[in-house]
Amino acid sequence: MSKLIPLISSGIAGPLGVLHLPRLWQKVSLANVGKLADGYPAIGAGYDQMVLDGLGLDRGAFEAFMNEKKPTYPQLEAWVLEQKGGSLDQAGVKALNDSIVGYNHADDTRKAILGACGIADDGSILDAVNLNNLEDWQDFHAAEIA
Repeated sequence: MSKLIPLISSGIAGPLGVLHLPRLWQKVSLANVGKLADGYPAIGAGYDQMVLDGLGLDRGAFEAFMNEKKPTYPQLEAWVLEQKGGSLDQAGVKALNDSIVGYNHADDTRKAILGACGIADDGSILDAVNLNNLEDWQDFHAAEIA
């Protein structure tokens, strides 16, 4: 069984407008069937937990739903709405999205990612969304192309 590197960016939102939620869905879905690439946590302490906290979702309930139902992405969004009484607080979604877009990795993490990608660290790429994309694409290339 091959393991897959998640390629949905943290900068992508689904119809509910929540950044990173599609990536979280993909990672947990892959992990639940044993197909998430090594080194990728199903639910990590960074953006994953930020989304759960920002939406006010219970991690255990989220994990149970994802494991038991193995939902499509639209089914996950329907579940999120159900948990939130039918709608999301748009100011809360905006604050969450702003925190995702505005998050920068620590210097050592940035330097390691850029170095692995052969990109000079000239200060032009600071945000974690783009750095994580580069890391995913580099890992994908190494695992599937090279």
